[in-house]
Amino acid sequence: MTFETVVSAIDSAGLAARGGFRLAQSERHGALADVGALVLIGVAGRRGWDAYAASPEAGDGLEHPLDRFSQRVIDALGAELGAVPLYPFGGPPHWPFQQWARRAEPVHPSPIGILIHPTYGLWHSYRGALGFADRLDIPALVASASPCDSCRERPCLSACPVGAFSLGGYHVGACAAHLTSAAGGDCMTGGCLARRACPVGAEQAHGPEQAAFTMRAFLRAREAQATATD
Repeated sequence: MTFETVVSAIDSAGLAARGGFRLAQSERHGALADVGALVLIGVAGRRGWDAYAASPEAGDGLEHPLDRFSQRVIDALGAELGAVPLYPFGGPPHWPFQQWARRAEPVHPSPIGILIHPTYGLWHSYRGALGFADRLDIPALVASASPCDSCRERPCLSACPVGAFSLGGYHVGACAAHLTSAAGGDCMTGGCLARRACPVGAEQAHGPEQAAFTMRAFLRAREAQATATD
């Protein structure tokens, strides 16, 4: 098995290969005991979204369609490639995908908390990973500076109508309240204004269908979290 073979299989399935890395021996325990390397899988721009939009899960009316699509496709890739599928949802265990991403790709935390990619900007996500017993010959990650370091204006911090983002953190409640109000229509149909303000990868921004799906999913997750803590 080669890394190139894995990337090709992921691409053929309609998802985006998001880099990979080898695990240190100290990390190989529990469910990762027999895993020598991880390859991350996700959505990058429209890559991955188009495959989902054409899937049966997208139109069956059941809950968590993107998660179910991701699991079906990545489970099949795991069976095809002899790898263990891992997901950022449905835990425990709750895998550290944000930490893994920074070891697999040149991504960095942005001022609004989302990892920023040099090509895709803020328009990407991680849907799963494959764990291989073989350590694979994965290209070394080339270190790079965050594009945010040279961004003096930081429009992402000033674009939110309710100031939900600041250097002090993210005010989730203010964001959710705005989205559920009449004034939040632009965010709900076009996507988060803070993300849209970032110039990096602007051409990769979500189209209306993808943007609206993402915002609805955020509100559903917020509601579920609130219900669980009541």
